[in-house]
Amino acid sequence: MFKKILAASIALTAVNAFALDAPIVGNVESKCVVTLDKQGVFGNPTSSELSTDAADGGVAPVIRYDVVIADSYKAVVTHPSAFSQSPALNDTVTWTGSTDVDAVSDAQMSAYDTSKVEYDNTTEIDLEFTGSTWFAVSSAADYGVNKALPGGTYTAIVEANCIAL
Repeated sequence: MFKKILAASIALTAVNAFALDAPIVGNVESKCVVTLDKQGVFGNPTSSELSTDAADGGVAPVIRYDVVIADSYKAVVTHPSAFSQSPALNDTVTWTGSTDVDAVSDAQMSAYDTSKVEYDNTTEIDLEFTGSTWFAVSSAADYGVNKALPGGTYTAIVEANCIAL
């Protein structure tokens, strides 16, 4: 009888096999950090225009990219194409803008202005060198044809990302 119980126990153990998931966890910290170094301000040079150009009374926002590993990231900066906050507008707003190197920690980074790729309202730059690069983002909004902008607060967003390659 004992042999039958032992055989049955062994058979049940084989049927009741257990599985185990053993997770492997890792955390990756980006080696590219994006920070806002200078807040942008719209100037109002004419009744129908807002601009970050200093000649128009504006201030272009400056975005800093700090890169620890070269050739591993690209900067993607998108200048505004709409207001995120504004009074009610009943006509078209035409947007223009650009992203340009403002300062660098390594002279080789100055080449980013000539190697950048621009499309729509976005600029992409391969971050080929370690160190810091400051990008100035200009933006202008022109309202309608011969229309004055209504009084109020106007806000537009520059989107700056660091994308791993």
